[in-house]
Amino acid sequence: MNRKLSRLAIVLGLVAYCSIAAAPIGLAQNIKITSPRLAALKKDIDSGNRAALETFWQEVTKQGTPLVEPITGDDRYVFLTFLWRAKEETKNVVVVGGVAGYQFTENQMTQLPDTDLWYRTYRVRNDARFGYNLAPNDSLILIKDINIEDQKAVLQRMSTFKTDPLNPKTYPGVPPVSLVELSGALPQPWITRSPETPAGKLEEKKLKSTILDNERKAWVYTPPGYNTSGSPYALMVIFDGFAYTLLVPTPIILDNLLAKGLMQPIVAVVLDNPTPTSRNYEMPCNPKFAAFLAKEVVPWMRENYHVTKESSQTVVAGSSYGGLAATYAGFSHPEVFGNVISQSGSFWWKPKGESEHEWLTRQFAASPALPLRFYLDVGLLERGPTPDDGPDQVVVNRHMRDVLQAKGYQVQYREFNGGHEYLNWRGTFADALLALFGKSTTPTTTKPK
Repeated sequence: MNRKLSRLAIVLGLVAYCSIAAAPIGLAQNIKITSPRLAALKKDIDSGNRAALETFWQEVTKQGTPLVEPITGDDRYVFLTFLWRAKEETKNVVVVGGVAGYQFTENQMTQLPDTDLWYRTYRVRNDARFGYNLAPNDSLILIKDINIEDQKAVLQRMSTFKTDPLNPKTYPGVPPVSLVELSGALPQPWITRSPETPAGKLEEKKLKSTILDNERKAWVYTPPGYNTSGSPYALMVIFDGFAYTLLVPTPIILDNLLAKGLMQPIVAVVLDNPTPTSRNYEMPCNPKFAAFLAKEVVPWMRENYHVTKESSQTVVAGSSYGGLAATYAGFSHPEVFGNVISQSGSFWWKPKGESEHEWLTRQFAASPALPLRFYLDVGLLERGPTPDDGPDQVVVNRHMRDVLQAKGYQVQYREFNGGHEYLNWRGTFADALLALFGKSTTPTTTKPK
């Protein structure tokens, strides 16, 4: 990852951190020595068998962590135990992200007395998928209490975040995270390229905006067999170029779905952010950014590629602030965008100076229905308070769904058991494409759990 992409990844990651700032309520809880394996180990040590500790570490090193143990009489939940082997003086170890959220003081590990073993056990539903870090000797300072515009401060705060040395599974990011995928986690069959699958073409371009007075990179995807004769292709506009070309491998997902004949061919443009922090002011319901999409990006695509002029065949997509921006673009310019994909949209957002959250949801509620179709999803672990003590992501996405359905909009809605991260969005992005542009199947709405 080059330096520019690293800076961008830091900012994108911190947006997620600041949006999900506390441990999930009701989905995970600390249960001391509830892990059967740890309870047995403590019993051995208490009886004088100190060799049991080394045997335990050998077993853990071989099988990997976190420990996953069944709960007697409960086939839906498991005990998930995170471990840390202290090799230096250790004052604390914090589980960061995933089932723990980002409320650091409430997710500290416990040391098994007179050993080098630190642990924390959660009761977790067995279909969870999430990333996490372990933070030894952490400052316990909340992310919201630092200036995320100050990259040095951001890096300093994250300097204690480590991947789990006992977990071989990782996922890229700044910092990288360790990966948990439990047995019931939803499959992600479309994110890996097969050698026999025809590949589309990905071109890097530059787009200059008069409306925003800036310039950005853009990546244009054209499907295998793309040609300029015949019917125009459907068009998709996506945000966060780094994320939606690599972390959510859009070209690979499209190639795989097209190769299986599951969706119609589509041309996509993936827009980069001009600066690492520009998305923070461009995307939250910004009329100029919406105008840039409708009056500059889409016309440029129509001029240079054989794409549709029909709003019903044009989709705008994004996650987090990007999901908010995509929904606002559809609301502001339904004559251009007839379809919206929002992954964990930040619908808690409100303009500065207003006291009430969920500004965009209120606009939909107060306005006549527009010719728009929606795909919305959100993770059940996105339960922390949002900025300005706003309602959590699950609450605001369910509310947006309810308002849209009440107004008569066509809405495909999905919940997954995971956090506010590309790790999950890379899987559900294919569901979004199939919901809006699938040839033969329409995914059913997932009911709240």
